[in-house]
Amino acid sequence: MIKREIEKIIKDCSGEDGKVEKPISEHGDYASSVAFDIAKKEKRNPNQIAEELKDKIKSELFEKVEVKGGFLNFFIAEDALKKEISLILEQKEEYGRGNKEKTVVVDYSSPNIAKPFGIGHLRSTIIGQAIYNIYNFWGWKTIGVNHLGDWGTQYGKIICQIKKENLDPEKLSIKELEAVYVRFHKEADEDPEIEKEGREWFHKLERGDEEAVRMWEICRKKSIEEFNKIYQKLGVAIDHTTGESFYQDKIQAVIDEAVEKKVAVESEGALVVHFQDMPSVIIQKSDESTTYLARDLSAVKYRLETFSPDLFIYEVGAEQTLYMKQLFATVEKLGWAKKEQFVHMAHGLFRLKDGKLSTRKGKTIHLEEVLSLAEEKAKKIIEDSLSSDLTEQEKEKISETVAMGAVKYNGLKSHHRRDVVFDWDRVLALKGDSGPYLQYTCVRCKRVLEKAGEGDFSETEKFNENERKLALRLVEFKEVVEVAGETFSPNIIADYAHRLAKDFNLLYEGTKIVGSKKRIVLTKATKNVLTTSLSLLTVSLPDKM
Repeated sequence: MIKREIEKIIKDCSGEDGKVEKPISEHGDYASSVAFDIAKKEKRNPNQIAEELKDKIKSELFEKVEVKGGFLNFFIAEDALKKEISLILEQKEEYGRGNKEKTVVVDYSSPNIAKPFGIGHLRSTIIGQAIYNIYNFWGWKTIGVNHLGDWGTQYGKIICQIKKENLDPEKLSIKELEAVYVRFHKEADEDPEIEKEGREWFHKLERGDEEAVRMWEICRKKSIEEFNKIYQKLGVAIDHTTGESFYQDKIQAVIDEAVEKKVAVESEGALVVHFQDMPSVIIQKSDESTTYLARDLSAVKYRLETFSPDLFIYEVGAEQTLYMKQLFATVEKLGWAKKEQFVHMAHGLFRLKDGKLSTRKGKTIHLEEVLSLAEEKAKKIIEDSLSSDLTEQEKEKISETVAMGAVKYNGLKSHHRRDVVFDWDRVLALKGDSGPYLQYTCVRCKRVLEKAGEGDFSETEKFNENERKLALRLVEFKEVVEVAGETFSPNIIADYAHRLAKDFNLLYEGTKIVGSKKRIVLTKATKNVLTTSLSLLTVSLPDKM
């Protein structure tokens, strides 16, 4: 609101579109370099132009406007800050909520069946849920889709190995199914013919072979039960779960349409889509088996027909960047939608210190193991620091909330494009720039307010330095949510929440809250905004900490 008001004032005074930025604090709360743009055109001194513009600016929004080095520096009036903070208290969890009246489909998580939920899929799950939450809060009709990896040659390989070892799939755990897949590849490295056997079993599965379908269904059912336990623990709820297999009866129509529109052409027995600026991609192999592209195109068509979205967001690993471009370009070639309606949120990889995670090589870290260890560590800290009056059940509940906050915030505080080297100490950190620090700040606000009573801005004294700093941070929230949504960057909200917590704790440690009506108001506003910020990141709050 403040930035738009400044932009409007600059436009009215100068006729120019002036960019508004946040400078270092001593140079105002906002600044504009519009005088330099005008100076280039008129060949005049920017400082003189800035002074002329300053004299034209009349607004109660500003306490003062200064000119330094050609920049216009704006200082927000305290009354304007108080008015916005009063709005935070009035609107509570609705503060900052938008009403865009558009529809977005967010495709995220998407683990593969027949193996445990790995740490690698944690990023897609928590980043995807955060972007879902942000768009939903921003006012979009938001549809979350979990596109399970439940179809493809790898399942023919698992079935092949189960048959070779004469195993009963009903008796195999998810970890044991993963071990079956690893053993298949170890044997295939020594005997390439085994790869052919795996592909043949997948062809049987595609053709509806009774034995292959039975074993596949067992793997799928066991996997979904396992995934749901993880989602419940993480506080993640995805609207629609459909695997690649869901689109099997829809694929042929898509392939026929691609051929009819000459988007797919025959090449050495296969059907291929060609591009001018990218490598070609196969939609159907020479043996008539389908590819990821065919299944993903079927999914796009289904979602277009079912949800009529304005925007598709795919939270998928960065290693799929080329493929996602090929998919979006093929959709445009087919005339279904413009590729600009599709966004690939390309997250970086979790890596081990000695390289990339790999199920084939047996180099994985299971998410269940990470979450259990996080809970153990959180419980120990809680037992050492909280009242012994707590019941064992209360300790368990607080431990789980703190542990999940630690794991989720750790995965969200960096930009999603960055690779993350897996480090147990960093993932399980419960202090510093961490989820528990933010949770603790919210609980601290709650405890203070239980003692403080009501507050208001009736006091005549002005904000001191720390109070004003916190007030300015609070009124940034709307802008932060908007920027996070526009740039598909939940880490912006994580960073904001950390800065807000630091600003509040600076005020708390430097002065007494109880007894000051204005500081009580700032504490209430902090609790509201910080709670909302954490909810957008799917970080829950414990009752005590």
